[in-house]
Amino acid sequence: MNTSPIQTIARQSSLAARSLSSTPESVRNLALANMADSLAAVKQQVLQVNAQEVLQAREEGQSAAMIKRLTIDDKVFQYMLSRLRKVAQQADPLNRVLAGHTNPAGLQVYKKSVPLGVVGIIYESRPNVTTDAAAVCIKSGNAIILRGGSEALKTNTLLTDAMIKGAVDAGLAEHAIQIIRIPGHEAVGELLKMDEYVDVLIPRGGKGLIKRIAEGTRIPVIKHYDGICHLYIAEDADPVQAVDLAINSKCQSIQVCNALETLLVDKQCAEQMLPLLQTAFEANNIELRGCEQTQKILQGISLATEEDWHSEYLAPILSIKVVAGIEEAIAHINHYGSGHTDGIVTQSLNMAQKFEQRIDSASVLINASTRLAGGGDYGLGSVIGISTDKLHARGPVGPDELTTYKWVVYGNGHLRG
Repeated sequence: MNTSPIQTIARQSSLAARSLSSTPESVRNLALANMADSLAAVKQQVLQVNAQEVLQAREEGQSAAMIKRLTIDDKVFQYMLSRLRKVAQQADPLNRVLAGHTNPAGLQVYKKSVPLGVVGIIYESRPNVTTDAAAVCIKSGNAIILRGGSEALKTNTLLTDAMIKGAVDAGLAEHAIQIIRIPGHEAVGELLKMDEYVDVLIPRGGKGLIKRIAEGTRIPVIKHYDGICHLYIAEDADPVQAVDLAINSKCQSIQVCNALETLLVDKQCAEQMLPLLQTAFEANNIELRGCEQTQKILQGISLATEEDWHSEYLAPILSIKVVAGIEEAIAHINHYGSGHTDGIVTQSLNMAQKFEQRIDSASVLINASTRLAGGGDYGLGSVIGISTDKLHARGPVGPDELTTYKWVVYGNGHLRG
């Protein structure tokens, strides 16, 4: 029977995953180091190919945010290499004893961490996802199938081929890292049918892409939905700290999922805080949209609509709402938020604890920028995404989150009575 190229890739990955599951940590770490070295050797070629794809994207009228996500410059390239090397330095996520006991009859029972198997990642525009995803999967003993967007196909292929060489030279299975080189949606559609070989899918991109993937497959999906991130400035917040955190949360990198989209300001400090915030945001060319109470304090801003509270702008736009205390702030976030990242600015430990206990989000930050939500600042190194699911992983998805467990039992002729 003839098999399609996608089925061949999936089958090869499944076989490679079996080998990877028992590959020693030293070999996996050597592979990660080799992958970084192999990438460094093709740096100039990567930058040239990527520049061509960026130029083509501009000519096709792609958005500024899309162009920024697509671009690899020297700084981004060095960051990609550093993430590979940092992952190699992390503790081994495999073969950890998670729980165990010896029962009265002497039966030894424990569960240990093991890889998921084959991870398929479908993503748009960000070539750095290619290296991050490969790093996380190899560290956690998973085979990976990469499927980036057509706008970065040449860049992603070049990056993947370099990593494959490094991994194979270290002794990893030949097909531990693979990339789908066939353009078009048909290849993705076929990958979604490979539940016999692929253990989990991780889509990275717009909400439409994620929804299509989740609804079109029987393979378990770790979803990365909207980042409708909030920051609540409580009545006792330090004004200077509050402005700094709000500006960093929104402006440090506007087009990313942990950027601030809605700012909530307590009515007890709104008269003082809002003018300070407006001055700071206008200096950063941020368009403000506010509730009616916000409009009464800040002249010349647009009225925020119901749609604004539901919006992940990924753009220089921010919605602001004045709230009557922490209860209203919590209710607003839990209703309109996406479960990604939300924060509070307060000097009260009690208020901070109430907020973090009742906010239903993957990351809750107290007196810290929402931009810190992620693998690097959480000490995870590379991550494959930030999950807004609750099962199987939540928040930054690093090597630990790409493991499951098995039960192992040692007996000495033990029988069921």
